[in-house]
Amino acid sequence: MPHLKIEYTANLDAHADIGALCKVLSHTLVTLQDDVGALVFPLYGTRVLAYPAAQYAVADGEQGRAFVYLNMRITPGRSPALVRAIGDTLLAVAKEFLAPVMDQLPLRLTLHIDAAPPDYEGKFTT
Repeated sequence: MPHLKIEYTANLDAHADIGALCKVLSHTLVTLQDDVGALVFPLYGTRVLAYPAAQYAVADGEQGRAFVYLNMRITPGRSPALVRAIGDTLLAVAKEFLAPVMDQLPLRLTLHIDAAPPDYEGKFTT
């Protein structure tokens, strides 16, 4: 963990390189440090995945509107202040990356962070 999923309206593909956004957000996650300088997330557990929605209706359904939804799952145990700092950082990075798009399209950017223990977690790595 963390796993960051990006759902977005497919009309953004003509205006932004979402693959580059994934890389920027991944780099941000793997370099985040807590207040004592320790890395917040493990390098090899970090995932950023993006899914375009080919069919969508945003607000009144006008097709020129865009939406980006970031949902990150993390393991529990971090302080609320650290989770808030993580969220503020991710949202600022995404907003900066998408700023040129925001000048062209009405865009809503949302981030949710969920920290809940899994009912089951199995792992296998080669």
